[in-house]
Amino acid sequence: MLKIAVIGAGSWGTAIATSLGKKEYEVSLWHRREEIINNIKEKRENTKYLPGITIDENIHPTVNLEEALIDAEVIVLAVSSQAVRNVCESLEPYVNSDQIIVNLAKGLEADTYLRLSQVINEVLPYNEVYVLSGPSHAEEVAKGIPTTVVVSGESREKSEYLQEVFSTDTFRVYTNPDIVGVELGGALKNIIALGAGMSDGLGYGDNSKAALMTRGIVEISRLGKVLGAKSESFAGLTGIGDLIVTCTSMHSRNRRAGILLGEGKPLEDVLKEIGMVVEGINATKIAYQISNLYHCDMPITTAIYNVLYENADVKEVVNDMMTRKKKNEIEEINSLYYHGWK
Repeated sequence: MLKIAVIGAGSWGTAIATSLGKKEYEVSLWHRREEIINNIKEKRENTKYLPGITIDENIHPTVNLEEALIDAEVIVLAVSSQAVRNVCESLEPYVNSDQIIVNLAKGLEADTYLRLSQVINEVLPYNEVYVLSGPSHAEEVAKGIPTTVVVSGESREKSEYLQEVFSTDTFRVYTNPDIVGVELGGALKNIIALGAGMSDGLGYGDNSKAALMTRGIVEISRLGKVLGAKSESFAGLTGIGDLIVTCTSMHSRNRRAGILLGEGKPLEDVLKEIGMVVEGINATKIAYQISNLYHCDMPITTAIYNVLYENADVKEVVNDMMTRKKKNEIEEINSLYYHGWK
């Protein structure tokens, strides 16, 4: 029987463990907090992070990393982006080079600006690292609602193996060789979702949000190309697909955080109310810094950075995002859509 270790028993880790458990794999589910693990053991439900979802008996909750990892063929990292390095350092004494690492987190590391697969490779250099990403809310995956995602990594053979491991009747997995584009699409869409939420919080309509999303994917693609991604990746599941679901769903913490900011609540209160990590907060700062480093124009990211870190007025910033008339940007958009004119 295939054994899989899921490291992180938040909503996404629990959802993936539940999905894998339905395939009758032996799944270990690790969390650092004993009260979370004890709750799962006693109630067969993660009442804090994924209430209402039954956790099957072939899923074994534990706080012991060595116990979770022993004999596991695949290790799934389901922790927040800024915790990836520390968690990998904790895993290092117990990991062997034959184990495949699959990362679920969407983000970039602060200070180093590394993609998360690069962070994992630094700490665990002898393990192959893959990424599973796409438009996939934990709440819906756990309920068996049809979902489609992408797995990406160095080897086509291993990617197709992981495609088979994770796929179910309701969880379809595609492969994509562009790990740079897959990771950047997942990380940067959270920024645009904050902006879409701010627009909603201000009471603006679908027109405004559609404009933000459309210009947002152009902005994501612009930075992605600078960092080595393939443009076509941003037109797929881990680009526009993930952007749509994150900007429109109330399952999205980033959109919900943006709504609260648009309603005038201070960031500290917003984070308390959400109660879980809002990846777009860190992603905005990191992407803003990278865009300055590479002289890459990212007006939406800059505007959201100003709200989060410079105390800019939300309404003024969103209005500016919607009506920005910078000459070179208009010329860029014209060249994209009207290059066939004579």
